[in-house]
Amino acid sequence: MEVNVVRVFEDKDFLRVKELCNNHADWDLVYEKKQNQVWTKGIADSDFLMIKARSVFPDVPADVAYDVLHDPAYRPKWDKFMISSKDIGIINPNNDICYYALGAYPPIRSRDFVMQRSWLDIGDEKYICGHSVCHDDFPPLKGYIRGTVYLTAYFVQALSDKSCQVTYVTHSDPKGKLPVWLINRVTKVVAPKALKKLHKACLNYPSWKNKHDAQWKPWIHPHQLQNMPRINLSQCQYRNYEQVIVDESNIKSSEIKEKDSDNED
Repeated sequence: MEVNVVRVFEDKDFLRVKELCNNHADWDLVYEKKQNQVWTKGIADSDFLMIKARSVFPDVPADVAYDVLHDPAYRPKWDKFMISSKDIGIINPNNDICYYALGAYPPIRSRDFVMQRSWLDIGDEKYICGHSVCHDDFPPLKGYIRGTVYLTAYFVQALSDKSCQVTYVTHSDPKGKLPVWLINRVTKVVAPKALKKLHKACLNYPSWKNKHDAQWKPWIHPHQLQNMPRINLSQCQYRNYEQVIVDESNIKSSEIKEKDSDNED
């Protein structure tokens, strides 16, 4: 899971993700309410904490949560930060490369990323992982700051036929200079809110999917990927993009404009 290295994920990579999700040693519990927890962990040579969030969905099957996290057509319905996304191509049926742009709370600048995604479904355990890579056709776009994701992972565990536990781990560098209060807000406010929105999205997904290309699930049916472009690894060599350092550290929380409207149609 090395940044800017494109390779097929192996069993040992998914086992490492499982260990990160289930082992709380050396993690600080910073939020706990009902069946939701958020932990943080300092990482050597990084100014940004690794964040881990977990929630139990007592009324959502693991298969549904896995589908919601995969389905790009449904993502804008529940993830208000997603501005745009594009599937660049596949490496194999369980690994691809994509581009996505994320909005932020104005006046914080938006970020964009090129990611390798890797996934695995072994029944009661399901994984979706990602890390930043480069692609010649997707340099940083004007108006965005190109961030670096060292690791992002969802680990979905079935608790019964009708319930599951979702654990999310992420460590990234959004680049630029961000205010300390914003990092604290991510761990104690944004992460719990995101879990709540994901739960609601899972409850609404089956009825939505029945009306929107119900059979299209390439993360389950690999043959549906047959027309997707294949990744040329020669286009994924490391690029050191020159970016202007944007100092947003002086932005006050009172300047932030939040939009919490839901769109579930």
